[in-house]
Amino acid sequence: MLQIIQKRIYAYWFSGILTGASVVALLFFGLNFGIDFKGGTLMEVQFTLETIPSVAEVEQRLTDLSLQSLTIQPTDDNGMLLRYLASDEAANDNVLSKLRELDAGIIQLRTDFIGGSVSDQIKKNALSGIILSIVGIALYIAWAFRRVSGIVTSWEYGMGAIIALAHDIIIVIGIFVLLGKYSGVEIGVPFIAALLTILGYSVNDTIVVYDRVRENLLRSARKEDFEVIVNRSLNETLGRSINTSLTVIITLVAIVLFGGESIKWFGVALLAGVTFGTYSSIYIASALLVTRYKMKTK
Repeated sequence: MLQIIQKRIYAYWFSGILTGASVVALLFFGLNFGIDFKGGTLMEVQFTLETIPSVAEVEQRLTDLSLQSLTIQPTDDNGMLLRYLASDEAANDNVLSKLRELDAGIIQLRTDFIGGSVSDQIKKNALSGIILSIVGIALYIAWAFRRVSGIVTSWEYGMGAIIALAHDIIIVIGIFVLLGKYSGVEIGVPFIAALLTILGYSVNDTIVVYDRVRENLLRSARKEDFEVIVNRSLNETLGRSINTSLTVIITLVAIVLFGGESIKWFGVALLAGVTFGTYSSIYIASALLVTRYKMKTK
C-alpha cells in the first residue's frame, strides 16, 4: 500500500509554491483580457469564392491595420467571424476594404459592437457564476457527508474540497497570466467556461475519494486510526482516478493539437485544470482532512 497521506507535507510545499507564484504573477502582470471583457467589434463575413482564403491569409492581409486582439474563426457556408478591439466605422470600413482585396464579392453578414457596459456585466456574471458554484459545492458536500460527522465535521469535508478547488483555479489562472504575458494569449468567455468545467471535474474526483473514506469510516466503526483509513481509501480509488483522468487528458491533448485556434486555449485550460484537479483530490483535499483531524485531536 502506498504511503500517500504520510507524505502530505511535500504536497503542501509543492502546492504552496505553485499557488503563491500564481498569485504573485496575477498581481504583477494581470490577465490579458480579450474582446469579451474589453469591448470591441464582432464582424461576420461570407466569401463568394469556391476556395476561401485561409485564416493565415486573412491575418496577413489585415496586418497593416494593426488591429488589437484580432481573432479569426471560420464558420459554415464559407464564412468567417472576426473579433477585434476597434469599435468605430472607419476601422470596420478598412477591414472590409482589405477583405475585398481577397474576394471582391465578399458579403458583410453582420457587425456587432460590444460596449464597455456589456463587458463589465460579463465580468460580474463570470465572477458571480464561479462564486455561486463554489458555495453550492460546499453546501452539497456538507449535506452529503453529514453521516460521517465526528471529530472532522461534514462542513470541514466541504472546506477541504473548496480549498482544493481554489488551488486548481488559481494555478490555472496563473498559467494563463504567464501565457498572456509572454505569448499574447487572451482570455474571454470560453476561459470562464473552462474554469467552471474544472470546478465540476475536480470536485467530482474529490467526492469519489471522500465517499470511499465515508464507507471505510462507517465500516470500521471508528476503531482504526483516521489517517490509516484515509490513506487506504486513497489507495483503493487511486487506479480509478488516474485511469479516468488519463482518458480525459488524451482527449484534451487531441483537442489542443488538432481542434483549431478557436478552441485551442479552451483545451489548454481544461488540460491544466484536469491535471491539477486529479492531483489536488489525492494530495490536497484528502490530506487536509487528516491535518484537520490531527489539529483537533491535539
